[in-house]
Parts: sequence; C-alpha cells; structure tokens
Amino acid sequence: MKEKIFNFFHYKIKNKSIENYFNVLNNDSIRIERIISFGQQSPPDFWYDQDENEWIMLLKGKAKLEFIDRKITLQKGDCLLIPAHEKHRVAYTHKYKPTIWLAVFFK
Repeated sequence: MKEKIFNFFHYKIKNKSIENYFNVLNNDSIRIERIISFGQQSPPDFWYDQDENEWIMLLKGKAKLEFIDRKITLQKGDCLLIPAHEKHRVAYTHKYKPTIWLAVFFK
C-alpha cells in the first residue's frame, strides 16, 4: 500500500461561516477528524449527546467548551476525553483566527 501523506496545517478554506470537517480515518471502530472553526459555536439550546467517546486535542487557537456542570477553556496543545453521552457544547472559538481540532471518536 502506498503511503498517503496528510498535513493537518495545510488547508484552503472557502467558506469561514461554517465549520470545516475533514475525515482523516473512518472505519467501524474509530473516526478521526480535523475540524477547523472560525467563530462557530453551538446554538444556544443545543447539546452534543454522542454515542461515541470523543478525544479532542486543540492543535491551534483557543476554544471554550460548556458542560452541564462546568465550563472549560482549551488552548493550543490541550487535550480532553469526553465520555459517550456527556452533554457538551462549543461555547467559543475565535472569529478571525482558525481553531484547529483533532477529534478521535471511538466506542
């Protein structure tokens, strides 16, 4: 099999008004995504309640996540495990500078 090289930091964004997702790997047991945000946040009454565990690492930028009982701020290099069905939402990403997430979803 020939190697497929992918660089997380090389990207072209045509529309900054929506989050940009790129599936790095997706199979029956794991899904790995690069997500690039420019000011996106979850709608006011929306909560993620996922069937999968989600491990995230912030590769660039700053973000604020809100959980039912707490709020946290993530900066470049921070990582976090969000267990399946732990309700959470994105409360902040910078509007003009990219926030780059590495997200790993698994059961």
